Amino acid sequence: MKKVMITGIAGGFGKPTALALLAGGYDVAGSVRSRSGKNAATVAELEAAGAKIVEMDVTEAVSTERGVADAISQLGGLDILFNNAGIGSYGIQELMSPDDMAHVFDVNVMGVQRVMRAALPHLRAQGRGTVLYTSSLIGRIATPFYGTYSASKWALEAIVECYRTELSGFGIESCLIEPGAMPTAFFDGLVTPKDAAREAEYGDFAAVPAMSNAGLAQMLKATPMQRPERIAETVIALLDMPFGEKPFRTVVDHVGVGPEIKRYNDVLHDVTRTVLTNFGIAEMLDLNA
Repeated sequence: MKKVMITGIAGGFGKPTALALLAGGYDVAGSVRSRSGKNAATVAELEAAGAKIVEMDVTEAVSTERGVADAISQLGGLDILFNNAGIGSYGIQELMSPDDMAHVFDVNVMGVQRVMRAALPHLRAQGRGTVLYTSSLIGRIATPFYGTYSASKWALEAIVECYRTELSGFGIESCLIEPGAMPTAFFDGLVTPKDAAREAEYGDFAAVPAMSNAGLAQMLKATPMQRPERIAETVIALLDMPFGEKPFRTVVDHVGVGPEIKRYNDVLHDVTRTVLTNFGIAEMLDLNA
């Protein structure tokens, strides 16, 4: 199982993961919205390292179908799919327009669904595959000013819970990766509110999100272990594990939040197994440790 497709390969998690996989002997293809512009240098570096690049917009079904098919063709197959493409958002929740919320969900939730619908016929036909997903620690809890982003990742987690069970009988294992905040270009492309009139109604509190974000940036700067390379290491470690014995959720965090999320995940794991056991379908969980 050495043929990997990574969506959002030029992003903060995608690039180091791709380079690590290539160094480990994997065949890697990845998607970018455009090869030119801000991605040009990264695309050139990835191609020089051996990656195959396809242009694909996960918010468009035709583009996604074409991009996944192109990646499978260039790889000569597909064993591992890493749903990594995503977008962030930040700001007081009331100020976020429904259109902005819809855009975040279109990338982080429906985008994953489009990719899965394009890739799964191939994986089901061969009777084996591994699907990884980039979620977030705040896909498990919600923190102020990240309401829209958290909601999209909570939705992703629910969808993947279902994919985990529904695909197990086809030999397709599922793994969620839950990073803490990392210093990546994610913060440069955040969807933020543009409702100045409502923002004014919040008075002094309207300045709090910016102060909070600055504090987070300082914390990340002071925590050198909290870097995107940790995601690459996690992906490699997961893929090195025997098929069917990988954990369903893996927390990646070095700022102290991770242990609490892991505790939460352990409880949910037990609750989920108990509920499915009571319904007589616990075997649908068997493709994860």
